[in-house]
Amino acid sequence: MRSLFFYVVFCVVNIALSQSDTSIIKGHFSEIINPNVARNHENISELNRVANYIHNQFATYGDSTVFQEYRVGNLTYKNVITSFGDPLAPRIIIGAHYDVCGNQDGADDNASGIIGLLEIARQLDTSKLKFRVDLVAYSLEEPPFFRSENMGSYVHAKYLYDNNINVYGMICLEMIGYFSDEKKSQSYPLGILKLIYGGKGDFITVVRKTNSGRFARKYKSEIKKIKLLKTKSFQGPANLVGIDFSDHLNYWKFGYSAVMITNTGFFRNKNYHLKDDKVSTIDFYRMALVIDETINAIYLLK
Repeated sequence: MRSLFFYVVFCVVNIALSQSDTSIIKGHFSEIINPNVARNHENISELNRVANYIHNQFATYGDSTVFQEYRVGNLTYKNVITSFGDPLAPRIIIGAHYDVCGNQDGADDNASGIIGLLEIARQLDTSKLKFRVDLVAYSLEEPPFFRSENMGSYVHAKYLYDNNINVYGMICLEMIGYFSDEKKSQSYPLGILKLIYGGKGDFITVVRKTNSGRFARKYKSEIKKIKLLKTKSFQGPANLVGIDFSDHLNYWKFGYSAVMITNTGFFRNKNYHLKDDKVSTIDFYRMALVIDETINAIYLLK
């Protein structure tokens, strides 16, 4: 009876604190994913279609919304940026990439992260913000451009650096929609980590590197206080496999404090970079809770 009581209390708290709408989330998946054309670097018209959809959604809620265009060879690619709050205040960047690797739907990687941005845009309460918040949807995170200066996040981070813009920190949303309660559903770059984090892929992780800076430390502490779902943190050297496998790596390059919020990607989701990365594998409820934790932790920052 005692365990049942705590389960009921947990569910009531989650319902009271949850803000994201799973029906809206499902609708975004339907709009972003085109089952006939993959949004990869070769399909520029499909990338532009998705970028325009993100721009239209951002513009509904943000104080200002722009494309950040850049050239790669003879083609133009686009980041999409919307801003909230005092333009003179230190900035928090929240970013996710909208392109996919190869010919796949990329539901978890990384439509889930982009939809996280769209839900954050819909819900942000500027009266609670102590900082300016910029939401950025990046192009060209995936191979063959990963770790190159053609990544949209490199272009954006370099712009901030070159213009001496005051950035408090960066949050990267990378694969936040896949969870599993099955035993042995979670693996790790180091086997010993299983003893600490367990063998079930039923949690979200805040990843930061060693000596990650004040923002990363504070944000990790604040998000873990909210407890809408099982939330763990991991800190390790930047050269540990997987720790820099997304857009936050470019903010690290320019000296910014940054974290990645992730379900650990291919260490859990075996559909990673495959055609089976479909909407049918997404846990909408827990994905919504990740988004809510992300938002609420921003309000707690000082």
